[in-house]
Amino acid sequence: MTSNNMREFLETGVIDAARMRAVEGNAVALGQPSLLMMECAGRAVADAVLARGPSRVLVLCGRGNNGGDGMVAARYLQHLDSVDVVYPDCGSTTASAAAELALLRHCSVALHPVRCAADVEAVSRLFDETDIIVDAMLGTGASGAVREPLASLAARANASGVPVVAVDIPTPGIRASRILSFHRPKVEGADVADIGIPLEAEIFTGPGDLTLVPARASGAHKGAGGEVLVVGGGPYQGAPYIAAIGALRAGADIVRVASPAYVPMPDLIYERLEGKAITADHLETILSLVDRADVVVCGMGLGKESHDVVLAVAEAAEKAVFDADALALPLPAARKTIYTPHAGEFARMTGAEPPADLAARGRCVKAAATAGTILLKGPVDVVSDGSRVRFNRTGTPAMTTGGTGDLLAGIAGALFCHLPAFEAACLAAYVNGRAGMLAAEERGEGMLATDMPDHIPEILFRRSASE
Repeated sequence: MTSNNMREFLETGVIDAARMRAVEGNAVALGQPSLLMMECAGRAVADAVLARGPSRVLVLCGRGNNGGDGMVAARYLQHLDSVDVVYPDCGSTTASAAAELALLRHCSVALHPVRCAADVEAVSRLFDETDIIVDAMLGTGASGAVREPLASLAARANASGVPVVAVDIPTPGIRASRILSFHRPKVEGADVADIGIPLEAEIFTGPGDLTLVPARASGAHKGAGGEVLVVGGGPYQGAPYIAAIGALRAGADIVRVASPAYVPMPDLIYERLEGKAITADHLETILSLVDRADVVVCGMGLGKESHDVVLAVAEAAEKAVFDADALALPLPAARKTIYTPHAGEFARMTGAEPPADLAARGRCVKAAATAGTILLKGPVDVVSDGSRVRFNRTGTPAMTTGGTGDLLAGIAGALFCHLPAFEAACLAAYVNGRAGMLAAEERGEGMLATDMPDHIPEILFRRSASE
């Protein structure tokens, strides 16, 4: 159960399409079906229409969930003198929109399927006779030019002179008298209707966040998944290799390990650093590798004698994830940075132990995140970029075993190749925790960090927002 004081971590203002999909996916995972969200959205649209006192309503629907919202609204308006629903009878339709269309067939509304501009011309009288138009043609997921028959429907709506209520976001090119968005505004100036999305769907990570992972293009070449350089090892041999395997399993195509320690793993490229610890003598080699990497992951197993090297790596790197022994003062900062401390390392970074209360912990991490994004590991992970705060509760007590934090840093590094720092850190926390949970189901408290990597691809790349 989430306490009231967690509401302070809700974001405000315009929300983009990708983030909204993630929030909706998290709501579904928490038990709020997409059809229930559609029902609430459509009812809100109907109320907005009824507030204008019409007797005749024309609802223009698309094939996606935005169209489904419009169809729900039509159902709640069926008691009026005339409700006409125009929708494209071509192409694929989302399952939710198809379900709403099937339900409309049992309602007191007139359905007008259209396939082309000529079909729109055949129903042009509807635009002259209506009191109000509902634009539910294209939602936040739309891209590119508006195609027929929707382009002709938008043109006819603009020429009609009657008020237009746009559902969530106006179809490109259409004039809207009022925009009614759901949960949060999708464009400036929109009114907002609450559709009952749980607080935790937004402030906690969840499977909906997996929708942020970009799909690999069909023509992708070697290296398109990103190149990660892991710098670590010396006093502790295995840590950089666990991080490197995490990066590979999280989608990086090329992962190099620059370390004095060699652990034979054929999937990794080993860059030998002579000696027992990383020193300034290795900088020329390391910095040449930094130049070619998309992300540097640094600090695992490094020991406390290599901090000058860490600072030099930070200065040269575009993107970096710093963990473990790299988390010391002066704090390294690349141009874009993720820090992954546990509580003790956080205290070393900031001079203060993080509080136990979760809301206070969130405020503390937010205040500390001045040089980059901080992912504070714990029973509930806390992520902040100094502006936003998000929490992650995937994981298991079995993950107290050594190496699980190294794995997290590697996962974050791979995701950071393609996502902004905050989103990469949030998703890494979720995926690492889920991998630990799945591994613990098989191994119990005898689980090892090396039991976790095989679960990473099934979480990241075989995803379902309803899992």
